[in-house]
Amino acid sequence: MLKNVFCSRKAISPILATLLLIVIAVSAIVITYAWVTTFLTGTTGGAGVFLDYDSVYWNSTSPKSIVIYVRNEGTSDAVIDAVYIGTSSTNLVKQTSVTYDPPSKIAYADGGTVTVTVTKEWDVDTTYHFKIAPEVGAALELPPLTSPSS
Repeated sequence: MLKNVFCSRKAISPILATLLLIVIAVSAIVITYAWVTTFLTGTTGGAGVFLDYDSVYWNSTSPKSIVIYVRNEGTSDAVIDAVYIGTSSTNLVKQTSVTYDPPSKIAYADGGTVTVTVTKEWDVDTTYHFKIAPEVGAALELPPLTSPSS
């Protein structure tokens, strides 16, 4: 009886089998293409911006300020969007009294620089954390820096 169940089944016709294989192959190609293009766009979209800093200057004359020299080592121009400062990496505050040189806030590709001046009353011998965020690409997080003692 069990043998009759397996023998009585009809197979899929060769035409339907071929069409089914074609549909599966085309679907796999479309899914792979969509994944690859999404992956490449997501990973290379901001890859052209790579910010680094040259130095930080603590201006102690009134009003006190902090000058950060930012360099773009990437292959795309970077526009500085925001500057954050705090006494720890978890309490960074967006700074509102910031000037840029050049005023366009653009650090051009392949070594262009922007001088960021933050007018802020900083305390002596205090460790500060900095984060500089471009409009596109990864933010620059400086290592903790301690203000001068006098």
